[in-house]
Amino acid sequence: MADPKLRRVDVLGVGVSTVDQPMALAEITRWVETGERHYVCVTGVHGVMESQRDPELLAIHNASGLTTPDGMPMVWAGRKAGAEWMDRVYGPDLMLNVLTRAAERGWSSFLYGGKEGVPELLAEKLAERIPGVKFAGMYSPPFRPLTEAEDAEIVKRINDSGAQLVWVGLSTPKQERWMAAHRDRLDAPALFGVGAAFDFHAGLVPQAPPWMQRNGLEWFYRLTKEPKRLWRRYFRNNPAYLREIRKRPPFLRD
Repeated sequence: MADPKLRRVDVLGVGVSTVDQPMALAEITRWVETGERHYVCVTGVHGVMESQRDPELLAIHNASGLTTPDGMPMVWAGRKAGAEWMDRVYGPDLMLNVLTRAAERGWSSFLYGGKEGVPELLAEKLAERIPGVKFAGMYSPPFRPLTEAEDAEIVKRINDSGAQLVWVGLSTPKQERWMAAHRDRLDAPALFGVGAAFDFHAGLVPQAPPWMQRNGLEWFYRLTKEPKRLWRRYFRNNPAYLREIRKRPPFLRD
């Protein structure tokens, strides 16, 4: 049975799950053990603001099994709305926690995403870090959209692998769209859109220090590391989020 505290806080229309790491892990474990099939969106200001411009992406977030508070602004929004137990469920940490549980219980994972060679490097690094972790397969898709035949082949490949967990590293909003489009075609109980976690855990991109993460400053750290790629995202989304959240305060959904 789902935790009674597992509700949604409405953040500009996006239903963010009122979870912390142990709650998220318990719910995902329940899916795997009962065979329920869901996907997990790991969402911060970027995902919320992209959803303001894209009704389909908004619906995808709201149809998830969990939409976790990836950044501290989501946690602060939830606590302000009354979910004082909420805490950050950061994608890279969630990945480590779920894979540790997977190693304990014999679940296997499929890695989908990243540049060529990244899934293999990621699997190697995670195997060093989590004894007993199992990877049933991995695939780095081309930058272009897959053809129908290619897409059908990768669905078959994932299903034939027997993986219980599918980790999707395509960045927002591509990974959310991919999970929603493939949820009913994949046998794995849990799909995760974890984006940058692929590069972080593969050792290709450094993570912000814990004190910056706790204080909602990870965006600034990432901006200093990848300014050309990220400046437009942050300077477009962050001020707009602060403006809109004042006009539409978060609230707990029934």
